[in-house]
Amino acid sequence: MARYFIDISFDGSNYAGWQRQNNALSIQQVFEEKISLKLKVPIELVGCGRTDAGVHARQFMAHFDTDIEFDTQSFLYAMNRFLPEQLAINNIYRVKDDAHARFSAIERMYKYYILRRKNPFLRNFSYEYIAPLNVELMNLAAEMLINADDFTSFTKLHGGSKHARCKLSECRWEFDNDMLVFIIAANRFTRNMVRSIVGTLLEVGKEKITIEQFYGIINGRNRMLAGESVEAKGLFLEKVVYPEDIFIDAVR
Repeated sequence: MARYFIDISFDGSNYAGWQRQNNALSIQQVFEEKISLKLKVPIELVGCGRTDAGVHARQFMAHFDTDIEFDTQSFLYAMNRFLPEQLAINNIYRVKDDAHARFSAIERMYKYYILRRKNPFLRNFSYEYIAPLNVELMNLAAEMLINADDFTSFTKLHGGSKHARCKLSECRWEFDNDMLVFIIAANRFTRNMVRSIVGTLLEVGKEKITIEQFYGIINGRNRMLAGESVEAKGLFLEKVVYPEDIFIDAVR
């Protein structure tokens, strides 16, 4: 039995998130069905985490086990012809038997895109907000999150997380042409965490919440204190990082 990681990208607009559901089409379901048909055996995927309905990914990692031998390059080519146009496999990696797509990850990076000027070509992949924002204040507030260790105030109530402790390595706002981009990286994320942080930081940018009040929200550890979550369509899982020694070989 061999274990493989697949590096995938997806436009999540028309899917109910990554995880299989009883009453809606998920990304996991489509990938499992297509890979099972290709290899002619039932395949179960374990993802690097969960994404909500409408969230996108430039890199999402999942693993599966099989005793079927196959050529990885031919597999990549065939699968990308076989998959719907919103889904793609970028790479496939042979990994050690104990490597785990979720638990072996040491860092994940998300980006949230805010469109600052009307653009019909980007509207499905960003949150449009044209009004003035104090981005300097938003970055001051974002810096506070680097030193935080409990994100209960930004975690969905009854979201299934055992705890809300996370260690951030990056948290900042940057301009990219007509986009204002929020970049956040951490060892783990709780459910709805990024979207609720962005929603609260926007309140700082609108100058409806002061820096002192934002500090109080972090330490209050109460979801009711923070702002509303922003729309899912602006959120991308950008990158998932693993220790190099779990990989046996790779197609690059």
